[in-house]
Amino acid sequence: MMEIMLKAKIHMASVIEKEINYEGSIGIDEEILEITGIKINEMVVVSDVNNGNRLITYVIPEPRGSKKISLNGAAARLVEKGDRIIIMAFSMYQTGEYSKPKIVILDEDNNIKEIR
Repeated sequence: MMEIMLKAKIHMASVIEKEINYEGSIGIDEEILEITGIKINEMVVVSDVNNGNRLITYVIPEPRGSKKISLNGAAARLVEKGDRIIIMAFSMYQTGEYSKPKIVILDEDNNIKEIR
């Protein structure tokens, strides 16, 4: 049996930029993507801690080391600059194949505080 399980999580990222007039997506610093194993164009669930909104979108890269997290297109209407968000990637696993997810916790400036 296949199970859908949490693969990786970016916890408490700060929204640095939002652009409504864009095709859509979430931009994430390439360094953070590499650490979590989240891939470009991968589907993610985003939860806004400030207002409770949840959305599904796909990932695009932001420049490595920029600490940039950006929401674009329709998703930008659900967040504000400075909001803290949780970004979750899921994957399908065979029963017994799953191991712990990679979790990266960020501070308010999107610096990595902890990797689990």
